[in-house]
Amino acid sequence: MISLGQLTTHILDVSVGKPAAQVRIDLYKVEKGGSEEEQTAKKLLSLTTNSDGRCDEPLLSGADFVAGQYALEFHIGEYFDAIGLSLPTPKFIDIAVIRFGIADGDANYHVPILVSPYGYSTYRGS
Repeated sequence: MISLGQLTTHILDVSVGKPAAQVRIDLYKVEKGGSEEEQTAKKLLSLTTNSDGRCDEPLLSGADFVAGQYALEFHIGEYFDAIGLSLPTPKFIDIAVIRFGIADGDANYHVPILVSPYGYSTYRGS
């Protein structure tokens, strides 16, 4: 049976009040290893946001959308460099990581992120 749900994201830059375009995003599937502390992360895809701060296609859908633990890496340091923002080295936040679980393969999971050079926040959207 193919899942009906999908995974999407959206990035808003609250420091300038607009969508964050051309942000590189990496998606990982996190698997438990042999021991309880051991975990591995398998990279599933890498893409960039469009001019609206969204991805043109769902990150996961159909047969690829399965329950489990995942991680999204948002390369916001590169984004702030690209828009010409002068930040100290090293940047306070270079890569914003959100680790989350998908429990229901038939539900939509939207993981939006609000970013600034000094913080970020997320929630489960619809």
